[in-house]
Amino acid sequence: MEEPFVVSARKYRPQTFETVVGQQHITTTLKNAIKNNHLAQAFLFCGPRGVGKTTCARILAKTINCFNLTAETEACDKCDSCTSFNSGQSLNVFELDAASNNSVEDIRNLIDQVRFAPQLGSHKVYIIDEVHMLSSAAFNAFLKTLEEPPKHAIFILATTEKHKIIPTILSRCQIFDFNRIKLDDISNHLGYIAKKEGITAEDEALRIIAQKADGGLRDACSMFDQMVSFGGNTLTYKTVIENLHVLDYDYYFKITDALNTQNTSTVLLTFNEILDNGFDGHHFIAGLGEHIRNLLVCKDAATIQLLEVSENIKQKYLQQAQGCSTQFLLKSLGIINRCDISYKTAKNQRLQVEIALLQISYLNAASIDAEKKKIVQNQA
Repeated sequence: MEEPFVVSARKYRPQTFETVVGQQHITTTLKNAIKNNHLAQAFLFCGPRGVGKTTCARILAKTINCFNLTAETEACDKCDSCTSFNSGQSLNVFELDAASNNSVEDIRNLIDQVRFAPQLGSHKVYIIDEVHMLSSAAFNAFLKTLEEPPKHAIFILATTEKHKIIPTILSRCQIFDFNRIKLDDISNHLGYIAKKEGITAEDEALRIIAQKADGGLRDACSMFDQMVSFGGNTLTYKTVIENLHVLDYDYYFKITDALNTQNTSTVLLTFNEILDNGFDGHHFIAGLGEHIRNLLVCKDAATIQLLEVSENIKQKYLQQAQGCSTQFLLKSLGIINRCDISYKTAKNQRLQVEIALLQISYLNAASIDAEKKKIVQNQA
């Protein structure tokens, strides 16, 4: 019988601190706390969605109850505590989703359980997800227990909205801020999944998925699964940009060349083609701003590292940046920024973008005219 499909985000969910993607500052601190027996009794994990908050909470819960920690302060995955945790039968770990269990009664039930010591292992760990959803009465009911829990109890609160948590709760927790995951880390992780699943994936295709995920690994895994469902065992750059509705780099390189050489017919025709392909003008102008910014970044060798693209696209940027003056790029960014701000209030949004493009295309001509005028004035 064929095994049921498991989404990549679950199938390849990290099981040890070592395998957590892009949060080394947090995993190192937690490992050192376990190693030196300096564990706090309440933690607050906050950060954007899909960056590993609940995953780290589960790994921490598993590791502190492991009977045979490895030399690297990782769970052994073999002892009774680890095997019961892996099979989802551990009596030492309680997970509460505060989004659907946010009343005083839910918190009181939790507090009643806290008094009982663990049957196996040294700690009982209470993971409360989306903790910002608790009602103010539930927060207040939780305060005393959070400040003075029994020695065996550890609370791990996870939230995407730290600002919604009352200061009295924050002051009782050790706060860990999770970062958005870097593009390279997401891309490498997707490459690892592709290799494990026997999928041939172009590097540029994986980078586009990573960019679209905006720092969230779970979102990236979901998009990866979607692309595999569409394209089978081969993931190409072309299929990814078509299905994720991403504007191809080539459009931006082509339109920038046309703007720089005052080729207005190519500019307008290319913009029309982009609209015909179903892209929104605002989406295009924001992308053009990002493209011009990348060209400015390429003007200085010290800032090239800020470019989050593959090596072959980086070479294209370097080549195009050499042909554009810094003045042209800076003035273009100013025009794009003004268009971006006024786009939503404009009655004729297409015209708004076209005016901006025409203004950019005449920047070089205007600066040549200004230079000639200056020379004439100096000669006079």
